[in-house]
Amino acid sequence: MSERNNTPVQEEVQTGESLSELLQIRRNKLNELMESGQNPYEITRFDVDAHAKEIVDGFDNGFEGRHVSIAGRIMSWRDMGKANFIDLQDGSGRIQIYVKINEIGEEAFRQFGKWDLGDIIGVEGEVFRTRRGEISVKAEKLTLLSKSLRPLPEKWHGLKDTDARYRQRYLDLMVNPDVKKTFITRSKFIKFMRSYLDDMGYIEVETPVLNTIAGGAAARPFITHHNTLDIDMYMRIATELPLKRLIVGGMERVYEIGRIFRNEGMDPKHNPEFTTVELYQAYTDFHGMMDIAEGILSGAAKEILGTYEIQWQGETIDLTPGWRRLTMVEAVREYVGIDFDAITDDAEAVAAAKAVGVELAETADKTWGNALYACFDQKVEERLIQPTFITMYPVEVSPLTKRSPKDPRLTERFELFVCHSELANAYSELNDPIDQRQRFEKQVELRDRGDDETEMLDEDFLMALEYAMPPTGGMGMGIDRAVMMLTNSDTIREVILFPTMKPLGTGDRREEKAAAAAPAAVPMKEAVTEPTDFSKVEIEPLFQDMIDYETFAKSDYRVVKVKACEAVPKSKKLLKFVLDDGSGEDRVILSGIHEYYEPEELVGKTLIAITNLLPRKMMGIDSCGMLISAVHSEDGKEGLNLLMVDDRIPAGAKLY
Repeated sequence: MSERNNTPVQEEVQTGESLSELLQIRRNKLNELMESGQNPYEITRFDVDAHAKEIVDGFDNGFEGRHVSIAGRIMSWRDMGKANFIDLQDGSGRIQIYVKINEIGEEAFRQFGKWDLGDIIGVEGEVFRTRRGEISVKAEKLTLLSKSLRPLPEKWHGLKDTDARYRQRYLDLMVNPDVKKTFITRSKFIKFMRSYLDDMGYIEVETPVLNTIAGGAAARPFITHHNTLDIDMYMRIATELPLKRLIVGGMERVYEIGRIFRNEGMDPKHNPEFTTVELYQAYTDFHGMMDIAEGILSGAAKEILGTYEIQWQGETIDLTPGWRRLTMVEAVREYVGIDFDAITDDAEAVAAAKAVGVELAETADKTWGNALYACFDQKVEERLIQPTFITMYPVEVSPLTKRSPKDPRLTERFELFVCHSELANAYSELNDPIDQRQRFEKQVELRDRGDDETEMLDEDFLMALEYAMPPTGGMGMGIDRAVMMLTNSDTIREVILFPTMKPLGTGDRREEKAAAAAPAAVPMKEAVTEPTDFSKVEIEPLFQDMIDYETFAKSDYRVVKVKACEAVPKSKKLLKFVLDDGSGEDRVILSGIHEYYEPEELVGKTLIAITNLLPRKMMGIDSCGMLISAVHSEDGKEGLNLLMVDDRIPAGAKLY
């Protein structure tokens, strides 16, 4: 059977059986090549002197009639008998190759006819324009450089399945040209940023990825073990504390572009490993950092995209320098209507927040500062579209930041928001070792209460501060989110070449843990299904109070599809679901099931929800409905399973 059509390629999705047949056909072809002494894998070099894009762009400036040597992958094939046209794709783009029997000879043409889409070949020939006006290379010699043993996915339409795209980025880059543009933009952005900082006299440095203390951020770390030292170590959650040690040591302007690791949930804005730039400059403050943040992002847009006006998440963003700067108190007053400048009492501040549906985190002290931050976090951040610096954060949420001389409840800190996404975080760095110790101790207290995302106490860093650190401005900027903005990407996975993915075929994570603890299975000829042990399961007694059918019928049970799922900030239990309920508008439901599920494993699932409940405020977010779960007790612990149904059932289907 042939897998290549005589028309532009448009292969259907293959069944397992037919795909296996195609794989075998390709391996048979490879065996024939090897038996005839033409093993393509033995070729170690092919001299390339031109690329597709430069040939097309330079056709009228010297390439017409020029003899070139070009190499790439066969992406499409049009068989016209004794003349064939193929599209060759190299690192710069695509170009048409004209292969004619009279030009390369009968034997070479016969061998060429056995090649396949996806094969990598070398072409030597003359550049010309066809009668239809397409710039092409007329092949005089062809060389098979590498055999593709698998057919390309959906070659004509491109690889669309996002899960497959992220898992097999090599295929994504191969068949989706815009993907490569995204990562070229990423590279250009990092290059621009390096140049910008280098020109300001900054020195690029490297600090350890493995640490004995996870510091510099409020985040849960990954833990690993060093065998030789026989100690547990943490993969870094920030580069802040080592870089500030360098400021103490006299390196007055330093930065590091580095990978960061945080053992947290995944959603469109978060990946467990991501890239940041952190920079520190002696004798400046957070205002100096604001100027640098604005200069890097606006300058990169102009340099790379040629404009300050960009599109992101359905919004038109204006990056023209001169971005808005608001204190957090001003922002809450403008967007929420509470004037925290007029409130001095902690209880009054907490009551004012509660009156507008804002709840403080479970582990947070009921203070003026925490109430202010909760109002901003739950009510304001989502409304910040154009570039906005929010300044003067409460001291409770800024353990490494210098207090404001004007108001000791606040710190000289800013976060930069664009399209309700945080892109940068900066401080006038705290250099008072006594104050720093007290704040670290407060973080330890919160950790003892159960908040495992607080700072650890770093004695060596405190010792460094005791040798005196000059007044310093410092900033961290998320490179991934900046690239998302510059490339109009909706998810961080689009801008990370190899995002973290759950391995295929692993099933439910709770089942995996149980399987890991069980002895290895003995291979058998036939699979044996072991019965599930329900002997320890306790079921709550059935309700004795009866209701009528009319009351029951008022509950609107609907099938919903999970479009997005993420952990709710400052909550250990809540997951926020964005659901397709068949109405055409997104439905948001919050559910306290983070103990049982990670957000990423629920995206794409089909669930059941009650959709006609009155909205209920949870962490300042309206939860419009309730997801249906099955709950039981086992060995004194609650067990919970979301009710999931067949994906073939459409969103909005009503249950009776």
